[in-house]
Amino acid sequence: MDWWRRLKKNPLARFGAILLLIFYIGVIAADFVAPYDPYASQPNGSLLPPTKIHWVSQSGQFIGPYVYPTTQGNTNLDTGDRQIIVDSTKPSPLRLFVTGPEYRLLQMSLPLPPKWDEVTIFGGIPLNWHLFGTTTGAKVNILGTDDQGRDQFSRLLHGGRISMFIGIFGIIITYPLGLLIGGISGYFGGVTDSVIMRLAEVLMTFPSIYLLVTLGAVLPAGLSSTQRFLLIVVITSVISWAGLARVIRGQVLSLKEREFVQAARAMGANPIYIILRHVLPQTASYVVISATLAIPSFIGAEAILSLIGLGIQQPDPSWGNMLSLASNASILVLQPWLIWPPAVLIILTVLAFNLLGDGLRDALDPRSLRR
Repeated sequence: MDWWRRLKKNPLARFGAILLLIFYIGVIAADFVAPYDPYASQPNGSLLPPTKIHWVSQSGQFIGPYVYPTTQGNTNLDTGDRQIIVDSTKPSPLRLFVTGPEYRLLQMSLPLPPKWDEVTIFGGIPLNWHLFGTTTGAKVNILGTDDQGRDQFSRLLHGGRISMFIGIFGIIITYPLGLLIGGISGYFGGVTDSVIMRLAEVLMTFPSIYLLVTLGAVLPAGLSSTQRFLLIVVITSVISWAGLARVIRGQVLSLKEREFVQAARAMGANPIYIILRHVLPQTASYVVISATLAIPSFIGAEAILSLIGLGIQQPDPSWGNMLSLASNASILVLQPWLIWPPAVLIILTVLAFNLLGDGLRDALDPRSLRR
């Protein structure tokens, strides 16, 4: 396949694909990669900076990676300086594949309203192995802890499940609707085309931010933050098909006069069959590129919704609500490790999707393929 070879030769697209692969593997295997429970607080561990990893003993001998137990001390009320207590008498070695909090690998559950019980699709495999950790009671917080003493690295991995998959979830709803409605509008034309396009124009005039605020206000109060956010994504995805439908409609208008469509029509094929089997597959290259470039918008929307209180709320982690701490100027100055990791991950994820989308656009360009 020429387009695949062209895509593999694009270094930026390859970099974006590798980066996304690493991120998705990390968040899918978050229970194993993360050393701690993202909801568990550490005793006297509030707002600890990233744990310093040592490689040599105090006598200068190389002994491998280890950390010292670190806890929170008193805070100077006049200056705001916090005392960090490091117990250098109890070095704790870092090891790979250590035992820790138990979790269930590959557990899949369906979140339902509070008055119903959660449906467990697959109970998972009980495990307590983690990728890395200490062999004693000392904690290794490679990205520090938050104000509740929870490990920031573990929360980033678990929060990435929402941030990384919400875009895929959104396009799974939006794109089939946009493809089908746009295909029907362009193929049938006439009154059908006029009605659908006027409806699309009405939907496109809705200011998205006001719509999201309204949805957040009218949803039932008993829903969890995850349920509220997923419901908002479903509703907004259902009504955001208009832009895609307009583009697909334009492509179908030119495709329906092609010889293979005319031949299928002359043989008496059903119009819906012609649309699904012969017309819409011709728009696949545009759809793939558009979907790849649309996912970052869902990731950004999650961050914005969490910032204004409509997305995932504490104690549930997501990159958006972890980044919402940036509204506090004192945290930016005194605890920057709470802000930079989610910000960098969001930037890198959006950049990776855009690089991959640009690479797909170049690889699937018909003019490039002909050359």
